[in-house]
Amino acid sequence: MADKKSAPLPASSGGLMRFFEDETKGFKLDPKIIVTIPISLIVVSWIADLFLAP
Repeated sequence: MADKKSAPLPASSGGLMRFFEDETKGFKLDPKIIVTIPISLIVVSWIADLFLAP
């Protein structure tokens, strides 16, 4: 019984690469972390500006 994951996908139009097949090395982070870090830095800078501004 053949595995469905190994079945070829239909040809893509325009010669587009199937990017989801490529596996890259490196850190894998949750998108929630990527969004949370900049937002928290903005909030911390606003709080610092409110309390430390003369």
